Amino acid sequence: MTAVTTHPINRRWAAENPELLQLYSFPTPNGVKVSIMLEEIGLPYEAHLVTLSDADVRSPEFLALNPNNKIPAIIDPQGPDGAAVHLFESGAILIYLAEKTGQLIGETAAEKYDVLKWVMFQMGGLGPMLGQLGYFTKFAGAEIEDPRPRERFRVEAKRLLAVLEQQLEGRDWITGSYSIADIAIAPWLNALAYYGTQELVGWEDYRNVNAYLARFLARPAVQAGLNIPPRPV
Repeated sequence: MTAVTTHPINRRWAAENPELLQLYSFPTPNGVKVSIMLEEIGLPYEAHLVTLSDADVRSPEFLALNPNNKIPAIIDPQGPDGAAVHLFESGAILIYLAEKTGQLIGETAAEKYDVLKWVMFQMGGLGPMLGQLGYFTKFAGAEIEDPRPRERFRVEAKRLLAVLEQQLEGRDWITGSYSIADIAIAPWLNALAYYGTQELVGWEDYRNVNAYLARFLARPAVQAGLNIPPRPV
């Protein structure tokens, strides 16, 4: 018996190798952060497809791992001091994996906190704002006649893109070296095309951001992680 096999989530998403880190996710901007990170650091893992349907994310098995009913989540049976780690929130998972492996979080304490502040920038601002813009453009919010909600998020999205444009001047990556800050930020930039909001935010005006996203998407680990676990056919 392991921390994985005894967890309620294993009744619905059974592990083939419960000694490995288990990823429960769906390829959304938040979900692919973790699969990309795992591909980048080369840590063995198993991926389980948890759809966004209530049948999955509100199931008793999934709620036992993440009471907030959101993907992604992980169980790492090989946690610190031999104790299993159960985590949700994509930013927390990125930080955990970076610290576990000593990768993609800077070489010094100062570099680490530089990386972390940009992870928080994504978690607290970029992701929520771009996600809300997508909701009011592509999804149910598009049916709302009042233009103010969409305009509020459009303006904020442009402001945040301008912050990134300035930060990327003369840099290939957000903090200079590739890090979990990039793995947090770039999938949300990539989502603008899916949401159909690139024209709304003047995407072509952000030369540095455009080049940055192209560099990110060209990485082999990113290409692999973007569809892990694979979407249903």
